[in-house]
Amino acid sequence: MRVLLFASCLSLIPLTTMHGQEVRVKALVGNRFPSEGGPANPPASPLTSPFGVDFDSHGNMIIVELEGGRVHRLDTDGELHKIAGDGSRTYTGDGGAAASATFNAMHNVAIAKSDDIYIADSWNNCIRKIDAKTGIITTFAGTGESGFSGDGGPASEATFTYVMCITFSPDQRSLDIADINNHRVRRIDMATNTVTTIAGNGEKGVPTDGALANESPLVDPRAVTSDEAGNVYILERGGHALRVVSPDGRIRTIAGTGMQGHRDGPAMQAMFGAPKHLCRGEEGVIYIADDQNHAIRKYDPNSQTVTTILGQSHGDPDIRLKNPHGVTYANDRLYVVDMGHDRILTVE
Repeated sequence: MRVLLFASCLSLIPLTTMHGQEVRVKALVGNRFPSEGGPANPPASPLTSPFGVDFDSHGNMIIVELEGGRVHRLDTDGELHKIAGDGSRTYTGDGGAAASATFNAMHNVAIAKSDDIYIADSWNNCIRKIDAKTGIITTFAGTGESGFSGDGGPASEATFTYVMCITFSPDQRSLDIADINNHRVRRIDMATNTVTTIAGNGEKGVPTDGALANESPLVDPRAVTSDEAGNVYILERGGHALRVVSPDGRIRTIAGTGMQGHRDGPAMQAMFGAPKHLCRGEEGVIYIADDQNHAIRKYDPNSQTVTTILGQSHGDPDIRLKNPHGVTYANDRLYVVDMGHDRILTVE
């Protein structure tokens, strides 16, 4: 399937919380609504519950849908192609062309330097891989069965319970996994395909600041990312908090009180509402898709503050987000997956 999209509904707004200069918010896929300054009768979006996006080396965007069960490629010329999934919620297709494969509630996608596509096939409890050269799909990690096993062994023999988020380290030597119902963050060494646990002991709870991460409880790690220094950032949905594991393996909370709400200001006094995803941006900032607050938040490690940059009348006051589930920073702009409105916005 090929759909030609036209970028429209540009809005130039002051958004000093990002770069200290005016930026543009644009509906890249989908539309602004009439109340947001969009067309009176916007066409239906070609997406169904998009959850995550990433980019290949050519600048093409790869999009995964939860409810739609499809993987799309948005070319740099604006054409949208379905490359995998038929919309059904099953687990088929390994060893064949990705176009014929099926998935079950994809939550996230990560693209390797080789342009191989890795997909968090969440309710199938595994990570799928689409080979960039052959288009063949395989299961890269997980057996498809839920559980916790396999640390120290090959990724293909390990078990997970709801793979929610997968993210490559900056050097792509490892792939980090938010193994939410195991209350753990797991890591796959890409050279050896060996799985280890880097945070969480399997118990549900709030970790103690300064404790060893792999001996500590976690509430429900929903998303993970890392930086060049080796810090691993963990976003907890029900924990309403952002935590970090330092290179020495110790964990601490850096933002959020643990109570649900919406409050900006000093990071440890800030409040989130079931945040779903995060990414690193310019100068080490962390962008957060704050699902229940229908907002995009920013954690600044230098000022140790949290601000709202979009949604809740911030940024562009006309924009109304609905359950944003994904954020990706690339090409000097932020991409927002506005899941509830079946659209992808750019902020630059």
